[in-house]
Amino acid sequence: MITAAASILVASLVGSVHCAGMCGGFVCFYAGSAKGNEPAALRAHVMYNAGRLGSYLLLGALAGLAGAQVTQAGTLVGISHAAAIVAGVLMVGWALSTIAAQRGVTIGTLHAPQAWQRALGRVLHSVREQPIGVRALLTGLFTTLLPCGWLYVFVATAGGTGSVQEAMLLMAIFWAGTVPALIAVGLGAQTLLAPFRRRLPAFSAAVVLVMGLLSMSGRLTPSLHTTMSHDRPTPMSSAEASHVH
Repeated sequence: MITAAASILVASLVGSVHCAGMCGGFVCFYAGSAKGNEPAALRAHVMYNAGRLGSYLLLGALAGLAGAQVTQAGTLVGISHAAAIVAGVLMVGWALSTIAAQRGVTIGTLHAPQAWQRALGRVLHSVREQPIGVRALLTGLFTTLLPCGWLYVFVATAGGTGSVQEAMLLMAIFWAGTVPALIAVGLGAQTLLAPFRRRLPAFSAAVVLVMGLLSMSGRLTPSLHTTMSHDRPTPMSSAEASHVH
């Protein structure tokens, strides 16, 4: 589990720089005319990321629940780590498509259904007159529901744990890795991040590719229960106990 957590944190830190540009519009929406270093704007950035954390944890819980069902179904047909295998396949597929896109190969992009986009538009329209903190919180909560391949790679990884608790923990780690870049966007550092956004997608894809292969082999998301069971001392038999004494 420690290996998985470290891998996800590193990948999240690296990839968030590339994806931060996508969230610049949301930052402008909730911050309004407030400057990035003003107290109200700083509080808004905190609320925005708190909202993102809430939605990430929800996605993690749903992914963990689905992963548990996949693992249970796999066990019935003799396939161990079924959820981790599915997660690994999704990660490898995303990584290969990203690398192909970097090489100039046209890859179809995922778009949210029109009804979904209209619903989100109505939500954002309804909160734009709210105080800046409330607006930021609700923006963070709802905009993470837009389709984002990078985000849903880690949702799949969380589902690969086959556990609601572990999936939520991994999504919290992923969220922590995205915060620095998004805070930088909120403080107006987009120009500093721009050179990295152009260069990091291929590296991020390579990291995810390795993670996907490890997940498929069952080495990325070992169960905490399994890990703990290996560390837990086995009880001594009565003969062994009498020998000690």
